[in-house]
Amino acid sequence: MGSLDERFGWSAMPLAMWPVGGALYAGFLAVTTLAMIENTHFEKTARIQADREHKVIETGPYAVVRHPGYVGTILGFILTPPLLLGSWWAFLPAGGAALTLIARTALEDRMLRRELSGYEEYTRKVRFRLLPGIW
Repeated sequence: MGSLDERFGWSAMPLAMWPVGGALYAGFLAVTTLAMIENTHFEKTARIQADREHKVIETGPYAVVRHPGYVGTILGFILTPPLLLGSWWAFLPAGGAALTLIARTALEDRMLRRELSGYEEYTRKVRFRLLPGIW
């Protein structure tokens, strides 16, 4: 039993892509896990955690980009499902999910600039949200 692409002949991805997808998934999971370990305020919602003395994290992967957890998740969305499913068509919904997270990153960054003490200064040190040298 394979993907719908395979079953209905919509597209054919080489079987060799499956281990590539698995390896990439492990890598992206590692990036996200490192971000979670470094940032004790990491959670699924975007809010200032005043009850937990929320502060700017500038170490580990946060010294490279402002949202490393999203980097791992976005790259995982874009590359992993299509490769593990063996479906070229799976890049479409995966891309949509990634675009949604990119928009969320922009909104979260704006909220952090307004509400988290020290974040504006941090953005001058770490200029890029997701991709070093690009954005």
